[in-house]
Amino acid sequence: MNILVTGAAGFIGSHLCEKLLENDQHQVIGVDGFIGPTPAPLKMKNIAHLQSHPRFTLVETDLLTADLPALLKDVEAVYHLAGMPGVRTSWGTDFADYAVHNISVTQRLLEACKDLPLKRFIYASTSSVYGERSGPLSETLEPVPLSPYGITKLTGEHLCRVYFREFAVPVVILRYFTVYGPRQRPDMSFHRFIRQLLAGQPLTVFGDGTQSRDFTYISDCIDGTAAALERDHVIGETINIGGKERASVNDVIHLLEVLTGRKATIHYTSAARGEPKQTWADLTKAEQLLAYEPTITLIDGLQKEIEYIRSLYKGEQP
Repeated sequence: MNILVTGAAGFIGSHLCEKLLENDQHQVIGVDGFIGPTPAPLKMKNIAHLQSHPRFTLVETDLLTADLPALLKDVEAVYHLAGMPGVRTSWGTDFADYAVHNISVTQRLLEACKDLPLKRFIYASTSSVYGERSGPLSETLEPVPLSPYGITKLTGEHLCRVYFREFAVPVVILRYFTVYGPRQRPDMSFHRFIRQLLAGQPLTVFGDGTQSRDFTYISDCIDGTAAALERDHVIGETINIGGKERASVNDVIHLLEVLTGRKATIHYTSAARGEPKQTWADLTKAEQLLAYEPTITLIDGLQKEIEYIRSLYKGEQP
């Protein structure tokens, strides 16, 4: 199958391309505009090993201006992971970038796909669409985002739904819950914490650290994402992709201290705007439709991310 993956050089996108290429029948076209908080050299490093793969092609282009019909020629499935990430940076004048990359680009891509015989159009959304809720978050809840970022991703979902309804674009919407692991973006908490801890620097925590998240290890996330391509009865559905464990930020820092053998100096600062106090994925639908079952424990996943960060910044550690 010919598969187009947008955001292919990113954290999740690069792992997804690897997974898809494990199937000898798949050809993968990876598209990336090298925007957002991850430096371009780090993104290139994410996919360096794929560049020589005979069934992988990287296209560096801006999806807002790209020749989409040419890109989509003979493509049978699309994974749309490209976008502008991050809750904290979506306020103020930066919102314009979020509107362009998360809304306009999504509409442009759906428009280019509407007359194609696609098998799937899989859209990567986020738990940020839910807002502040208690208990497990089911896909049936009405989304009430707390941030401009969450609003742009929810708008992308709505665009997918109208193109599904009006043009039968075979959309599947996946809502990711705090994905972590090797290649995690440098602006994300685990990456920052581990890098600071290894360098003997203080850790900055937004709020009091009691906020909890459903943490999803990257390989579990990718298993669920890959299943959305193959499984029947998923078209038109919205599905949570969550992790094996929930924990507070303070719990995570304690685990990192144990795993690294280093004591953290923590600087607590004011809570970030737009961040919920807790997230918790109801995985009932993912289990039923995708046979999804996350297996990686938080301690094992953190150990793998620590090894990655050590390797990435080996010259920095005291």
